[in-house]
Amino acid sequence: MPKAIGYITANYTTKSTSVLTESRPVASLPYLGRYRLVDFALSNMVNAKITSVGLVMPFNYRSLTDHVGAGKDWGLSRKKGGLFSLPGSAFGTTRSGARFLVRDMIANKAYFQRTTAEYVIMSSANFVYNMDYRDLIAAHEANDADITAVVQTAPGDAADVMSFATEEGRVTGIKHGTVAGNTAFIDLFVIGREKLLEILDWYTATDYLDLFEAIDGEWGRVNVQTYEFNGYCAPIFERNDYYDSNMDMLKQAVTDELFTPERPIRTKAHDNAPAKFETGSHVTNSRLSGSDRIYGTVTGSILGRSVTVESGAVVRNSVVMQNCVVKSGAVIENAIIDRNNVIPAGTELRGTTEDLLIMEKGDNE
Repeated sequence: MPKAIGYITANYTTKSTSVLTESRPVASLPYLGRYRLVDFALSNMVNAKITSVGLVMPFNYRSLTDHVGAGKDWGLSRKKGGLFSLPGSAFGTTRSGARFLVRDMIANKAYFQRTTAEYVIMSSANFVYNMDYRDLIAAHEANDADITAVVQTAPGDAADVMSFATEEGRVTGIKHGTVAGNTAFIDLFVIGREKLLEILDWYTATDYLDLFEAIDGEWGRVNVQTYEFNGYCAPIFERNDYYDSNMDMLKQAVTDELFTPERPIRTKAHDNAPAKFETGSHVTNSRLSGSDRIYGTVTGSILGRSVTVESGAVVRNSVVMQNCVVKSGAVIENAIIDRNNVIPAGTELRGTTEDLLIMEKGDNE
């Protein structure tokens, strides 16, 4: 693979508010019990042999910094290159939820200047996919493009996902929001480093815009080509996205594609004992994590680390994050339970697939 550096943005908001992201950025949301969403962006970079990755930090960076540290678990704690925590601003005056703010790139211009890398691969941190970036680089070179943006045919409507208008694979316009059948941008693109620095000089006066907003109307000046990715890809912008993608992980075909030995998804190491299934427990079609202790029933659910489900308790079609205790006789169904909660004995917490029950972080440690 040609020499490249990585740039991952995590300092943006979404259109829908949620108690799940009041105290943490979307990038550090727990996923599948043991991962965080940022793990996919970081792992895709590292699997492509990229050894310098800049991570643009949000204002509420504590949980993200705690998770990634110096990048040791991704092989990015190194003398040359490594993981760089870059300052990020609010997403500007644009109300579209910009992920690639020109202002941030200008503020971090030194990161792009102090390298001899030919390319910069940029991504956000809230799309779940596993992709070989070598194919992306090859397509970029073959098309002699300034920017090659990765797209998919949108399976449904999404207010936070940008879509492109194209002619023979070249971008001719953008739209904020996408509907089924649109050419949806999955917040991933490659750009020549020298071209990036040139573009930043052009748009200094409009630094409050997203990069693609700044380019909009000047597609003859900047050749933006599309590259279609046909693998599993889930945008996580609101609570139903988050729930649905976690439930996708109960499908063997999806996890086989997403978690491959050739391109592993790395995460922060935890010293946990294995999950323990006590006598009388009943677990079906679920994903459990280290140090879970199950006495009751778990069906079609995702459990984080150190979750206890007591005898007679039922967890069904739900996501329960780490350090939660479900007391005897309690029932959780169609819900997302944030970390550190204790569900009292006999309590019933029931949502529906259309209207999930969400419980914010508790204070149980």
